Amino acid sequence: MAIGDRIRNPIEWGWDALMRASLAVESAGRSLRGSRETRDSPLPVAHRIKAVDLRDALARGLADFGACRTDVICLCIIYPVVGLVLARLAVSYDMLPLLFPLASGFALVGPVAAVGIYEMSRRREQGVDITWADAFSVVRSPAFGAILVLGLILLIIFGFWLVAADLIYKVTLGPKLPASIAMFISDVFTTAAGWALVAVGVGVGFLFAVLVLAISAVSFPLLLDREVGLSVAVWTSIRAVAANPGPMAIWGLIVAGGLVIGALPLFVGLIIVMPVLGHATWHLYRKVVPR
Repeated sequence: MAIGDRIRNPIEWGWDALMRASLAVESAGRSLRGSRETRDSPLPVAHRIKAVDLRDALARGLADFGACRTDVICLCIIYPVVGLVLARLAVSYDMLPLLFPLASGFALVGPVAAVGIYEMSRRREQGVDITWADAFSVVRSPAFGAILVLGLILLIIFGFWLVAADLIYKVTLGPKLPASIAMFISDVFTTAAGWALVAVGVGVGFLFAVLVLAISAVSFPLLLDREVGLSVAVWTSIRAVAANPGPMAIWGLIVAGGLVIGALPLFVGLIIVMPVLGHATWHLYRKVVPR
């Protein structure tokens, strides 16, 4: 029997599995650190932009959406489905006060959810034919490990937001749970405690949104586009936001407003809002951190 056809013993199999795991860890480490060339080179330059650049990025995002509409819709059907599941869980498990924080949390985890859309825009920019499967090719990206870590950071921030929202409810309208949706809405908009819930919740939510915008505005596209480490990508994003406080604030409002509008009709609007914002974010990145 040929050597290649023989059955390996457990020791050989275990050794091969260990070697593959070692290579995977090494690859993830490289993606977090970046290549030696990028570590030794200056940080990417963050250019200043104007409000008109936001309009152009949105127009280009719409163009990308139109060019691969069917593929993107097939991909993004997952978002409203997940939204509906979260809403159902919120009602079923007496988490009604967290329904709005869950919905608004799309703005906090949206950047990682749109990574596949960034990849589609990147490929279209290169003139490559696009299919829905290209959105999942990010798993083969050299930066996939860094993308996972940054995505985990955003999920942790989202978790802290939910904890904060629950605490805000307990010290304003709580700790007793609302008897019904109608009663909850009435308490929120017709009582002083309800308005306190709205004011404090919006203020704290704004701080969380600023944090996420600062660390993720251009970091995910940058990780896909160049072999930089996670720290370089995040620091470049912070510098980009600091260099463009006005335009980035407007962009944050556009994203938040778009996600709210998309979430209103039972999250179905996210089928269009998410891909358009995702494509537009890639083109905004190109304006802030050009090649």
